[in-house]
Amino acid sequence: MHSAALIPWLDPAHLIHTAGPWALLVVCFIVFAETGLLVGFLLPGDTLLVIAGLLTNTHDIFGVNIWFVSLLIALAAFLGGEVGYLIGHKGGPAIFERKDSGLFSRKNVERTNAFFEKYGGLTIILARFVPIVRTFAPVVAGVGHMPWRRYSLYNLIGAVLWGVGVTMLGYVIGFIPPVATFVTSYIDVILLGVVVLTIAVTTWHYLRERAKVRKEIAADQGAETETSALVLDPEVFEGGHAHDDREDGPTPKP
Repeated sequence: MHSAALIPWLDPAHLIHTAGPWALLVVCFIVFAETGLLVGFLLPGDTLLVIAGLLTNTHDIFGVNIWFVSLLIALAAFLGGEVGYLIGHKGGPAIFERKDSGLFSRKNVERTNAFFEKYGGLTIILARFVPIVRTFAPVVAGVGHMPWRRYSLYNLIGAVLWGVGVTMLGYVIGFIPPVATFVTSYIDVILLGVVVLTIAVTTWHYLRERAKVRKEIAADQGAETETSALVLDPEVFEGGHAHDDREDGPTPKP
């Protein structure tokens, strides 16, 4: 059921089989890194969970019950989200304070905070199911100083729904041999599509934010120029030259 992958080092089945007895720990570390470290947004989170569940059904790959597998994955996702929040809360301001910083911009923080205010904890929960977003949402929540207790509650709910739900989806697929064969045989193509889509969305978002930053800088410079012009008193400047009161001679004494 396993085929040669287009990207072997990112192929979930390849990673799991290569890790041997450490496979479950490797899966959990990848889940942790994707949700807790800023460098993890290109890791195969969703596909890894589906394949982990599927192989638990068809090959008993981890040697433990599916509930143990899915709950351990959910725990790794929760801990990753907590670390991401701490990164944003403690070190985020230094990253996001730069105005001209693309994805890591104050405008992005403000927009995300506004989204948090509008949709509340639902944002944290739904972010788990969206590549890239699940990597940056915890950090942005930390930068925006979202209350930790409130964040942790929604982070836990999202981690359980995603970690258990997606892993169980793979497990259920294992009961449908044609679908299981298709998913396992073409997971590399599915993965490549996910990676390409992720890169495309990231690049598009980055370029869009850069364009907005340039417009904001130009607008700020224009406003500063206009303000400077208004400060100049037309009665003091005559004919384009400063009018010096000293040219009129000394002020007569009474």
